[in-house]
Amino acid sequence: MEPAAPVGPARAAAIKLSEAMGAVLQDPRRQRRLVLVIVCIALFLDNMLYMVIVPIVPDYIAHMQKAGRNTPSTEASTLQPSTPANGGANMGNTSESPKAETESEDVKIGVLFASKAILQLLVNPLSGPFIDRMSYDVPLLIGLGVLFASTLLFAFAEDYATLFAARSLQGLGSAFADTSGIAMIADKYPEEPERSRALGVALAFISFGSLVAPPFGGFLYEFAGKHVPFLVLAAVSLFDALLLLVVAKPFSAATRARANLPVGTPIHRLMLDPYIAVVAGALTTCNIPLAFLEPTIATWMEHTMAASEWETGMAWLPAFVPHVLGVYLTVRLAARYPHLQWLYGALGLAVIGASSCVVPACRSFAPLVVSLCGLCFGIALVDTALLPTLAFLVDVRHVSVYGSVYAIADISYSVAYALGPIVAGHIVHSLGFAQLSLGMGLANLLYAPVLLLLRNVGLLRRSRSERDVLLDEPPQGLYDAVRLRERPVSDPDGANRSPSGPFDECEDVYNNYYTRS
Repeated sequence: MEPAAPVGPARAAAIKLSEAMGAVLQDPRRQRRLVLVIVCIALFLDNMLYMVIVPIVPDYIAHMQKAGRNTPSTEASTLQPSTPANGGANMGNTSESPKAETESEDVKIGVLFASKAILQLLVNPLSGPFIDRMSYDVPLLIGLGVLFASTLLFAFAEDYATLFAARSLQGLGSAFADTSGIAMIADKYPEEPERSRALGVALAFISFGSLVAPPFGGFLYEFAGKHVPFLVLAAVSLFDALLLLVVAKPFSAATRARANLPVGTPIHRLMLDPYIAVVAGALTTCNIPLAFLEPTIATWMEHTMAASEWETGMAWLPAFVPHVLGVYLTVRLAARYPHLQWLYGALGLAVIGASSCVVPACRSFAPLVVSLCGLCFGIALVDTALLPTLAFLVDVRHVSVYGSVYAIADISYSVAYALGPIVAGHIVHSLGFAQLSLGMGLANLLYAPVLLLLRNVGLLRRSRSERDVLLDEPPQGLYDAVRLRERPVSDPDGANRSPSGPFDECEDVYNNYYTRS
């Protein structure tokens, strides 16, 4: 029998790497950390693609319009001799044409930016139930695949229609990738404070992607061409999809064997839950100032403080630090005082309202940056406090399946970002920038007390569950559902009752609706 051939260094290293990866995947805690990394990359990628077009698209659309004006028919019309009959009209057209072209360009850019959120808003009511039935890994893989196709379409788009199709396709991918990613985190981290910490990390990656995308896109667009930034992002999405295939193995027999899933609560019933409705309203309200200021503040800065282009681009850059600080602070407070999540959200809404009201009073760059930092700090408080609250409400009041409830959260965000690029400019032209900012600030200040309705949610706790009885392993997610009950509270006569809440009067109607359905 011939001796075995010696193993080369490269092959030996590959074998060791494969063994190490196998050992990592065998450990549930390490596996869920890898899942968290995959989801964070997906969220980072989606927000990079959302914001990377900010410095690229206006210049690109302007170039396309110039190319359209230089067509033979246009050139032929410019060579017509001027006569007394048409001379005055030609002079009037040259004076009005630049303004009309600028307005047309602004409308095109606004519709292009909003198209992603609009399609995401339309698809989420369908993607949520789909995620509930298919588990989280397959929809996440679908979302990454659609984002990959959207990014390639952006890279090779040569006209506005193709750009619009690419942007809308990104909304379709986001409806699957974002919702399933956040739901997967909530499922893999069923216990507090780990769930809040993991969701906080994901929110930090969202903020980081939105922050670095404009300079990243502008630099590569300037020095390497339009294709390069999108090709880089396409490579990242492909890498993330391959990593998901290796870690989660969504099509393996073992994974499919676990697909005998509990039936999640239908999304329309979750929307009727008054507590979830309060949280969804807060998520929409807190994101409206950011969604409405992004497309309007640059023009206001140019007119008010004669800001240069670099100042308008740098105004949002320092806001990343207070956003991360807000995430960190909320996670630490939630670990010590988990029953006060509603209070952290209310404080965030108050900070957002005050910051939005202060913005129109700023007449120099430094105070404006401070106001925008306060705005992002408040958004971090609200998001970090209320996203885990949604999962907890589903655990307590419904079935521990999270696709539909985070589809509702995504709908809340999409409402703000669908309206912002289209409506904000019209409000500024008709009422003024100051009135827009004051109105958004007042809306956040008025909504903050509404979160008092969530103050008794902290009285609910996990009970002895079927999983605790049947499973001898730590929680691994993937629909290891936990049945929950309320902590009993004693009446004066010693009888046990559930903790009271602000929606007690509507509970009978709510439950009767379930029975009829």
